[in-house]
Amino acid sequence: MNARMNVAKAAPAAYKAMIGLQQTIENSGLEHSLMELVKMRASQINGCAFCLAMHSADARKAGESEVRLYLLNGWRESPVYSERERAALAWTEALTLITEGHAPDVVYEEVRRQFSDEEIANLTMAVVAINGWNRIAISSRMVPNVAPHNA
Repeated sequence: MNARMNVAKAAPAAYKAMIGLQQTIENSGLEHSLMELVKMRASQINGCAFCLAMHSADARKAGESEVRLYLLNGWRESPVYSERERAALAWTEALTLITEGHAPDVVYEEVRRQFSDEEIANLTMAVVAINGWNRIAISSRMVPNVAPHNA
């Protein structure tokens, strides 16, 4: 697969704004491990190979276990995630799949039990950002930085 274009070069001001949003989220105080799970889950839903490769590598470098990464797509049936992580993952899914329920009250109440209003706002912005990054990577056909498998 070949990339269609380099968005950072084609629209540097807009790309810089996205970087600024990402940096703000990273400095929001939300746990790095939680943010990587959120990025991974949204990227799974969106089918963004570039972001999945990048964030799985980032998560492993930060100490995330292989088991938790492997089970992320089935987080509801897995005992390896905390209640706070489960609430964040449910919120991530609700916002990523916004047309399938428009962020239902039951999911919002779940996230409110685990996060302050400021944290919910920052978590929401993190989901917005990763969905934006997914759409940039997918639409421009960004190629994952992985070695091809030689069977």
